[in-house]
Amino acid sequence: MESAGRLDHNHRLSLNDLPFVIHWDSDRCTRCGRCTSVCPVHAIEPGVFEKRVVESAGPVPLPTTVRKVTSGVRQVTDVKRRCIGCSTCRLVCPNDAIRPEHNPANKYAWHVTNGGEPFKRGGRRNDLNPSTLDRIKFSRISMLTDPALDAGRHEFRVRTYLGRNLPPEQLPLKIEGNDLLLDGTPYMPPIREIFPIRIGGMSVGALSPHMWEGLAMGVAYLNEVENIPVVMCTGEGGMPPRLLKSPFLKYYILQIASGYFGWDEIVHAIPEMQCDPAAIEIKYGQGAKPGDGGLLMASKVLKLIARIRGVPEFVDLASPPTHQTKYSIEEAVAKMVTAMSMAFGFRVPVYPKISATKTALAVLNNLARNPFAAALTIDGEDGGTGAAYNVSLDKMGHPIASNLRECYLTLVKLGKQNELPLFAAGGVGKNGNLAANAAALIMLGASGVDCAKYVMQVAAGCLGDERNRCNICNTGKCPRGITTQDPKLYRRLDPDTVAQNLVDAFVSADKELKKIFAPLGRSTELPIGMSDGLSIDDKDAAERLQISYAC
Repeated sequence: MESAGRLDHNHRLSLNDLPFVIHWDSDRCTRCGRCTSVCPVHAIEPGVFEKRVVESAGPVPLPTTVRKVTSGVRQVTDVKRRCIGCSTCRLVCPNDAIRPEHNPANKYAWHVTNGGEPFKRGGRRNDLNPSTLDRIKFSRISMLTDPALDAGRHEFRVRTYLGRNLPPEQLPLKIEGNDLLLDGTPYMPPIREIFPIRIGGMSVGALSPHMWEGLAMGVAYLNEVENIPVVMCTGEGGMPPRLLKSPFLKYYILQIASGYFGWDEIVHAIPEMQCDPAAIEIKYGQGAKPGDGGLLMASKVLKLIARIRGVPEFVDLASPPTHQTKYSIEEAVAKMVTAMSMAFGFRVPVYPKISATKTALAVLNNLARNPFAAALTIDGEDGGTGAAYNVSLDKMGHPIASNLRECYLTLVKLGKQNELPLFAAGGVGKNGNLAANAAALIMLGASGVDCAKYVMQVAAGCLGDERNRCNICNTGKCPRGITTQDPKLYRRLDPDTVAQNLVDAFVSADKELKKIFAPLGRSTELPIGMSDGLSIDDKDAAERLQISYAC
């Protein structure tokens, strides 16, 4: 028994093995218990400590050893309950007696394969180097300050188009007197005028009810009060039935993916919809885990989510195998784009979302010849808000800048660069430079960009970072209440504050885009493909992107 005890002790982790170590000040602590009660992963717990001290007291102050028992806070060394560095304990401590500190000497990666299961992270990467997008500069600018294009005074129109933008000679129209009529064909490509920065797909289920409510309020306010036509993708899994039948549906892009989760509710709601959605996005791949499926863990599949998605409660929702309607990417795009267009009477733009890979050009060439395809979204490797294995996040995928550039130049060769809009996603605003990243991608050929992780960070104050801090979005234990279905946790999040922060972020991005486009001489249209206005301090990147090299 003694030998077994020593072996068990030998196999325990030490605090130095963990990525974050809790520093607790006994003298400051009032033992109120707030820190241990709010920790989302139970990394700390109340403890009783025995301490032997040497005292000299009494009329004859001889040194004596005294045994004392005190209470306090103990950090758990179980890897499943490791400290995630969220600092929620410090936020609630009245005396600043506790704080987590990053441990650069940790061996955490050696100990996370419990049960033979590789480690999954909730939407972060370990790449701490500046991205290509953050290194791009806007170098073709006016030599003179031009009051006519001053971003603070001039009237700008920062808008893009979502939908097939046919050239005039291809439009099925004829003019009779003062009337513009369809010329013998009932089909006119649907198109939407939107803000060039969209909110990327984050599903009901992945996000908490309060987070989704806050985003919905913020999007409605941006459209109806600020006159900034921001649209938001619902992600896979449907959306709340009330929103489906509300006049706010026109601000949402409904996403359909391999699981078809939530689409039963959507299809049944079509006759009662007050308006059409902004678009339909068919998700074939994700940039953070290309070729891999998603997973909504059972702990997040509560009653509301189960009802919306049409599944039992408390079951893992992994992306099912390829559906029979998606036999190949070429056939799938043709079938699904046509089927979804028909479902909404050809009034709604329908387009696919794919992972950025070397084979993206094959999908693009197929789409360019499909008259019903409204756009193409390409998702690069640098994003991701859901659960993905480390090996997928760190070792798979394609950067968005070069993949987008390839696709745009292919459209130029086909003469369709102004016809089929490209939307870029994956790491846009990753380091806080949302408007600059968006402008760079637009000038590389995108008609618009998607951001999702940025929205979580700025609107709700996500605590995660690129050093593995927090990163438990997928577990349902989000300390901020952003990505959880646990009422005890998501009640910490105020939907009104989320909405206000979202509005502030997009109003700010709108102003920054104007500040970038004004010196370029663009105020009434986006500088899509204006790559001669870009430069970068890397020769290889400049050659790859076909932009100027400047150092």
